[in-house]
Amino acid sequence: MYDAIVVGARCAGSPTAMLLARKGHRVLLLDKASFPSDTLSAHYIHQPGVAKLHRWGLLDQVVASGCPPIEGQVFDVGPFALSGSPPPADGITAGYAPRRTILDKILLDAASDAGVEVREHFAVEELVTDGELVKGIRGRSQGGNLVQEEARIVVGADGIRSVIARMVGAPTYHEHPASSCAYYTYFSDVPMPAVELYPRPERMLVTAPTNDGLTMIIVYWPETAFPQVRDDIEGEFMRAVEMVPSLAERVRAGSRAEKFRGTADLGGFFRQPYGPGWALVGDAGYHKNPITALGITDAFRDAELLADAIDEAFTGRLATADALAGYEQKRNEAVMPLYQMTCDLAKLEPPPPEMLSLFAALRDNRKESGRFMGTIAGTVPIPEFFSPENMRQIISGR
Repeated sequence: MYDAIVVGARCAGSPTAMLLARKGHRVLLLDKASFPSDTLSAHYIHQPGVAKLHRWGLLDQVVASGCPPIEGQVFDVGPFALSGSPPPADGITAGYAPRRTILDKILLDAASDAGVEVREHFAVEELVTDGELVKGIRGRSQGGNLVQEEARIVVGADGIRSVIARMVGAPTYHEHPASSCAYYTYFSDVPMPAVELYPRPERMLVTAPTNDGLTMIIVYWPETAFPQVRDDIEGEFMRAVEMVPSLAERVRAGSRAEKFRGTADLGGFFRQPYGPGWALVGDAGYHKNPITALGITDAFRDAELLADAIDEAFTGRLATADALAGYEQKRNEAVMPLYQMTCDLAKLEPPPPEMLSLFAALRDNRKESGRFMGTIAGTVPIPEFFSPENMRQIISGR
């Protein structure tokens, strides 16, 4: 009998399992994949997420992988570009964009080192229940044997198409339909010292340096363009890159290092993240378009919130329902402003006049440009930055 079974061992599941084990709980961590392995991901970690890696004692391993620190950001609006650095989070000034083959293995090994029992190549097929109460899982191990395990709680950390969420019928709310699609790939010999964002008509391009001297470039198109893009991925991708001459010049001087990866399944939603004997974390419980690259950072935060809630319940400090309801409330309060900003950006619509006025005022204001970028990074509260008083001060130059 385990205290917790966590299904899904990537950037939400492994930290949840690790943190529970560090609190003294007996945890089983399952994943249908083996590690290291890749997965569809923007794989950027904002400063608050990096601060959690530091607190967990794992940042040094990310740094040792050769993944470069990223302190500067460029937001190029066409006629000019804003440059700045988001304010730090708990003293952490840099973001990182590690490959998922590297990051997920670091997180999985940390869970194992904390005492978590890890089983790879394990496919969950059904839940063990007693009425509405989830008591465990049944699934098949790598050899195909049917296995049943029981626990006080089963945590679904198995992504946007969560099997656990489907099995428990977790309700969704605050849904936003997909409004954009994306493809990304990696280039060698393309210098990229900062994160660069290029909003263009019905396009968004995002670049970041990653491991092995590679640069990741993502292009977003309207969701309705997905069939056209899918039929000529490289052509449509390069035509988008050519919309930014300075970037196109660097890309032409380099070479594509890997295949294109992409999807149109980029809608947003919240799921009720708990019920009798079960909980959800990461994209299983809350998903949004990756245009703001918040997935990993949010997953780390929610892993901490859920692990704390489960520990409060299991140690008797709070009733289980109250602890898990608190987890949902804290998650929603933390993400709602950024969720709305992400949904708005994903529409790829031209900025309204007031936003153009803001960009013009930020042009030569590196400090406030950094704070603007901090609204996406999560180090500057959106209501604070976009308050009428702050907008007046920036635009007036005071």
